[in-house]
Amino acid sequence: MDEQALLGLNPNADADFRQRALAYFEQLKISQDAWQVCAEALAQRIYRDDHIKFFCFQVIEHQIKFKYSELTEVQQQLIRETLVTWLQAQMLNPQPEKTFIRNKAAQVFALLFVTEYLTKWPKFFFDILSVVDLNPQGVDLYLRILMAVDAELVDRDVVHTSEEARRNTLLKDTMREQCIPSLVESWYQILQNYQYTNAELTCQCLEVVGAYVSWIDLSLIANERFINMLLGHMSVEVLREEACDCLFEIVNKGMDPIDKTKLVESLCQVLQSAGLFSIDQEDDVDFLARFSKLVNGMGQALITSWTKLVKSGDMKSAQDTLQAIEAKMALMLQLLIHEDDDISSNIIGFCYDYLHILKQLSVLSDQQKANVEAIMLAVMKKLTYDEEYNFEHEGEDEAMFVEYRKQLKLLLDRLAQVSPELLLASVRRVFNTTLQNWQATRFMEIEVAIRLLYMLAEALPVSHGAHFSGDISKASALQDMMRTLVTSGVSAYQHTSVTLEFFETVVRYEKFFTVEPQHIPNVLMAFLDHRGLRHTSPKVRSRTAYLFSRFVKSLNKQMNPFIEDVLNRIQDLLELSPPENGYQALLSSDDQLFIYETAGVLIVNSEYSAERKQVLMRNLLTPLMEKFKVLLEKLMVAQDEDRQIALADCLNHAVGFASRTSKAFSNKQTVKQCGCSEVYLDCLQTFLPALSCPLQKEVIRSGVRTFLHRMIICLEEEVLPFIPSASEHMLKDCEAKDLQEFIPLINQITAKFKTQVSPFLQQMFMPLLHAIFEVLLRPAEENDQSAALEKQMLRRSYFAFLQTVTGSGMSEVIANQDAENVERVLFTIIQGAVDYPDPIAQKTCFIILSKLVELWGGKDGPVGFADFVYKHIVPACFLAPLKQTFDLADAQTVLALSECAVTLKTIHLKRGPECIHYLQQEYLPSLQVAPEIIQEFCQALQQPDAKVFKNYLKVFFQRAKP
Repeated sequence: MDEQALLGLNPNADADFRQRALAYFEQLKISQDAWQVCAEALAQRIYRDDHIKFFCFQVIEHQIKFKYSELTEVQQQLIRETLVTWLQAQMLNPQPEKTFIRNKAAQVFALLFVTEYLTKWPKFFFDILSVVDLNPQGVDLYLRILMAVDAELVDRDVVHTSEEARRNTLLKDTMREQCIPSLVESWYQILQNYQYTNAELTCQCLEVVGAYVSWIDLSLIANERFINMLLGHMSVEVLREEACDCLFEIVNKGMDPIDKTKLVESLCQVLQSAGLFSIDQEDDVDFLARFSKLVNGMGQALITSWTKLVKSGDMKSAQDTLQAIEAKMALMLQLLIHEDDDISSNIIGFCYDYLHILKQLSVLSDQQKANVEAIMLAVMKKLTYDEEYNFEHEGEDEAMFVEYRKQLKLLLDRLAQVSPELLLASVRRVFNTTLQNWQATRFMEIEVAIRLLYMLAEALPVSHGAHFSGDISKASALQDMMRTLVTSGVSAYQHTSVTLEFFETVVRYEKFFTVEPQHIPNVLMAFLDHRGLRHTSPKVRSRTAYLFSRFVKSLNKQMNPFIEDVLNRIQDLLELSPPENGYQALLSSDDQLFIYETAGVLIVNSEYSAERKQVLMRNLLTPLMEKFKVLLEKLMVAQDEDRQIALADCLNHAVGFASRTSKAFSNKQTVKQCGCSEVYLDCLQTFLPALSCPLQKEVIRSGVRTFLHRMIICLEEEVLPFIPSASEHMLKDCEAKDLQEFIPLINQITAKFKTQVSPFLQQMFMPLLHAIFEVLLRPAEENDQSAALEKQMLRRSYFAFLQTVTGSGMSEVIANQDAENVERVLFTIIQGAVDYPDPIAQKTCFIILSKLVELWGGKDGPVGFADFVYKHIVPACFLAPLKQTFDLADAQTVLALSECAVTLKTIHLKRGPECIHYLQQEYLPSLQVAPEIIQEFCQALQQPDAKVFKNYLKVFFQRAKP
């Protein structure tokens, strides 16, 4: 072997050596006999270096995985012997190999097993067992090999082909017949031999039993001698976690419901008598987390049995099983309420499924009602934050608690389905008790009280948030709680979690304020002062900005008396924070978007006259326009790039804020009706000059483009005079991305204004195409993936543009160009349909071709177009699907083929018998299609039902492809 290259296997080797080692590995993988050198090195223990041993196993692994069938019988025998020799050597090693080598060796053994067990090595396990016997190093390897075999056969995370899945089933069936009883016996011997002397091997063996139990005969494991041994392990500290997992797998195994109930009950009796149900005596949380998972498994297994028994009509056994389930309630509740969230989380499944049973019962017993209440109290207690939760810097622990809370929410929703009255009464009790004395209560208790009120909205669902009408008792309970929330003064509590929960709840129950509008001023003040938008925490300010906009939108007409006051109070929050003075604004620009939207909504939805609305809107937007002009002048002369970026961002924010105010308009309240057209036209005149700024083009163009999109919707044809010059600026020295974003703007104008913009489109059609072609023809590095992707996306945008033009009935935009340009465009469409393996673009191209044939393909179409149809469009319909890259198993490609069928149908529709004659006599014979197939094809094409031809075309090309 190349000793120099091997040096690079050491993780501490420098980059050159490592590179050389990688290259050497690739070389050995393709070499014919390198694996033999590696096999010899392992069998004769030539190298002491761990990384080289690992490397040798990797080379052999590659040989077995990818090139095994190329080996001769003798060579395959050599690989088997090498592995067995290596295994024998391990028995004598004073020190075991490193774990990563043992694991890799086990994987190689498992690969060989999968390849040879059914044919050449049926005694695989017996051979290994005869080598390892009860030698601890041998047993360790044997157990690792078993785990690797299980991973090959049943690992759910590995996606197997149907061929591999069939092979794995056959392997498992053969193992069950030939060796599983012997393997189970070997496990028993290992456990018996090592349970008190070698905890590591015992745990490994328990893991193997747990893994195999899911697919072997359960009676081999679920019998007295095995279960007694496992239960014995439950009281040995170093073994009990693994024993728990093993019992969990046994309980999880699918079996007859009555047998399953018996098995679970017998396990429970023994576990209980061993004192394992006394949770409060146990302080090992890792063990309790596993134990909780086991109890959860037992509970869910009993519930599955109950469901099956009820379905089969065996009500006596179902009742017995339900009793068994309910006997576990005390234990379940102890685990659910445990202060460690992992332990609690592991039992939630059992709890949830138990509530699902209760939901199906028509009447609940007193005990069942008591269980429901106990679960409810447990959920309320566990929803509470603990002292350690870090609200300012939320890390992994905090994220886990948030996830855990989501699980508890599901339990709460299920509780509501079982007993909505009880849930409402319990929440009301907790809420009122907590808020009566909130000043002297800890933050987490107040937060959870408000949180529970918030959660009721989803737990007790109603349509359109109508919580305060309908069911009187429920509506009055919620109304009382909301009244308490907004009048108690709790919004002033000094903790971010309480503040946020207050605002979230107020917004969730916005319909309360239509019933009791007298509370609106107080809540508005909370939003606007130090409790909300001016809070010391940026997190609270940010969330409140969003919630405030929702609150104002939802209250709509109720806001009328407060509009001018609110607009005055938010004045300082609307300021565009300039980049130079280091002034730290209260809100980020993203948050300010919500405030601008809110201001827009207040003005537009007000009951003011159009004149008054215009004045208010002008007051809102004029400062932005003035700031914009000043900043643009500064940008034009800025030298420093960082300063340029900061100024461009600020300009972009200004345009973004103006755009956002326009979201307030609707079909009922248009810009025209509100008298605001002039203000927005002024904005356009202010913003458009920025398009000619040569600095930071991408940022500025992007903002102005978005504003134009909004104005096309809001100002309608009033925007049209601005489009030509804006387009001209945006087409100057563009990149692929600029064009890609500019084309949707032109598409929007084309689709909306159609013939109104035809002259403009005819004028800018070729400049736009030249810009697109120029970018597409730019040379790029062969392996530059991002450049290739950008070009693909631009190509799609180009075809989407042509589709919009033709689809809007404006083919004259193309037809009125010079003949040579028209021809060039048509050829790009043919090229898009045939040459580029992009089914999305191909589909668009066929849609365009169909449309053009429909418009121009008749007798009165443009001169020469009929010729183009036969020379280019018809061939495209065959050449595209015949390409190797045209994958008929891919959904997008099938859609492209469907449009290809439409194109052919349209040609037949427009050209009639002439088209059939051309296909029969000229085109299809030139492709060497058999006469009977030509006949069949033409008949399918002439079918009146287009679907018949679409289906036929797919079959036609499936047959035609090799």
